Amino acid sequence: MLSSIKHRNNKQKYYLLNYLSLLIPNFFYRNNLRKKLNSLSDFDFDYIKNRVNYYNKINKEIKLNKDVESLNNFKIKNFHRTYFFDTYQYTRFFEKRLKLKTLFGDITHSPDVPSIVKSRPINENNQNSILLKLNKIRHFTYTKDSNEFDHKINKLIGRSAITKKHKKRIDFFKIYFNNKLCDLGAINKNTPHPEWLKNKISIEDHLKYKFIMCVEGVDVATNLKWVMSSNSIAVMPRPKIESWFMENKLIPEKHYIEIKEDYSDLESKIEYYIKNPKKCKRIIKNANDYVVQFKNKRREDIISLLVLEKYFHFTGQQEKTSFLDY
Repeated sequence: MLSSIKHRNNKQKYYLLNYLSLLIPNFFYRNNLRKKLNSLSDFDFDYIKNRVNYYNKINKEIKLNKDVESLNNFKIKNFHRTYFFDTYQYTRFFEKRLKLKTLFGDITHSPDVPSIVKSRPINENNQNSILLKLNKIRHFTYTKDSNEFDHKINKLIGRSAITKKHKKRIDFFKIYFNNKLCDLGAINKNTPHPEWLKNKISIEDHLKYKFIMCVEGVDVATNLKWVMSSNSIAVMPRPKIESWFMENKLIPEKHYIEIKEDYSDLESKIEYYIKNPKKCKRIIKNANDYVVQFKNKRREDIISLLVLEKYFHFTGQQEKTSFLDY
């Protein structure tokens, strides 16, 4: 049995390192901000600029409301631990007097005030949704798939939480739960559809299948990152919500297999790709390449810091520290 470690982030290590980091004085980080940001010259300048402006779309000065709290009040006891740690990792590089609006959780709307979020709707009015890489211990999981595509099962596998909030998944299961091309199951005992209940299976068992369901839940499809890092293919409608993973930049039939919003073409799509393994392997290669860009920690750190710097700059709180021209 292969170890699950290669398919999951190490939560114990994550929490240990983050709690230990709280012992380091913040002035150490603040004193290193300029050096950290100036190291962006080690990378593709235009690439970094494009990603910063993708996550933070503010392009004019905005005045924050008086009730927005300063970083001095940003404390672990007030937030879910992973959201706190993933934000604090970067906010501690900045002065505590600076104000920052955060909106944590599964966010599917655009706030009235520019806010740091994990997820946002894909539309033209999401400028106030400033993306950071949040809850990454759960969402940014990658896998090392040792299974060759040709030897995988010619079916779509899907194991998901199914609650009343998961309307998209409920609609999908209603149509395809008993379909011969699918192996679907709800994994939460409090599901309103106990007839769909099946035992959880490991990521390793998911990877025995050629196609993996990535239908959005409340916000993004949590499994999309590890599926796209594997030798299987994500199958889903075009995303409606995006995160740090930039789901809106994914191209149908290049990075994943797109199915219609009503799921009506699922069978024809699966049958087509079963007969065209070369096209499947091209999608897998493109998906794997897409995932790679999120694995450079130094570059990810710089982009995250610049997203915050741009926020503080356009909310009129401080001058730029970097030489990046937004």
